[in-house]
Amino acid sequence: MTEPEAAPLGRLLIVDDDRAFQQRLERAMEKRGFQTETADGVREALSKVAVQAPDYAVVDMRLEDGSGLDVVEAIRMKKPDARAIILTGYGNIATAVTAVKLGAIDYLAKPADADDILAALTRRPNEKAPPPENPMSADRVRWEHIQRVYELCDRNVSETARRLNMHRRTLQRILAKRAPR
Repeated sequence: MTEPEAAPLGRLLIVDDDRAFQQRLERAMEKRGFQTETADGVREALSKVAVQAPDYAVVDMRLEDGSGLDVVEAIRMKKPDARAIILTGYGNIATAVTAVKLGAIDYLAKPADADDILAALTRRPNEKAPPPENPMSADRVRWEHIQRVYELCDRNVSETARRLNMHRRTLQRILAKRAPR
């Protein structure tokens, strides 16, 4: 016996350069009632948006050919009521704020499962998201801040250390370590 088809929710564009993740998410979202379309990068996504903007979009922040923020902005310009979310493995406050200013309705850290994505896409505008099950630790928040400043300083260790009022060697040790949990 097959599962009943979910009621159609609309067109969903999935933009991610991780093909395995993209295909898993595409199948999962089709089962949840979306008519899905995929793109591997910014250029491909922008061309699809130019032809017909989607009702919903799930866009990776960092793509091989640019920023997913450009895709979110293009969707908002073409279809202001579209609901787009940003997915990223490199989350920080500054990019989350930028994503929302450009039209994203939510910002989720990878790996996000299909149910979290569905909840974010279909949440009412005035409805608050539930608190995270596993919020970032203070060490992780500190690490994210350091990474953001490092990126803003064009990956210049000396300049980053100066701006953070930190010894350069201390910063180098922090940057050499993996992200805390």
